[in-house]
Amino acid sequence: MPTDVRSIWLMPKNDDEAFLSSLVRELAGRFGTPVFTPHLTLRGDTDVPANKLAEDIAAAASQVPAFAEPISAIETTEAFFRAFYARFAVSAPLATLKRGLDPHAADPFMPHVSLLYGNLEADVKAPAAAEFGQRLAGRAIGFDRICVVRSGQDVPIADWSILATAPLKRL
Repeated sequence: MPTDVRSIWLMPKNDDEAFLSSLVRELAGRFGTPVFTPHLTLRGDTDVPANKLAEDIAAAASQVPAFAEPISAIETTEAFFRAFYARFAVSAPLATLKRGLDPHAADPFMPHVSLLYGNLEADVKAPAAAEFGQRLAGRAIGFDRICVVRSGQDVPIADWSILATAPLKRL
């Protein structure tokens, strides 16, 4: 298994991270799926050296102040890592971070925080998606740091670990 794959995550503020973690645990218990740290991926599955990524996140974090974004929707897909997630609009801070940290991204940016990983049928997730849509309507999530994380599609979730952290600029 590859051990040199990394990602860059935008992390929720501690209170929002705790809240989102409780939702991940609730859904994992309900559906028998993995528990993971909630995050917004800015760049995934890269083999760029960790020390270079740490420099990159420090530079990006110094340009963007901590911010909050409203959840625009709760959505589901067939993709394992996007089975059930809170979606966000592409705001100015998110676009700036994505451009700075993943300038050669091939896919359009779809900012989201996954709440459930797994291969579940759409009709199984639909009632929970409707419920969570009501529970999270109007809720904003604060973001205050960027992390380099040992993670990737081929790295077991239990082995994911934070390698470096850079706080977003303070106002």
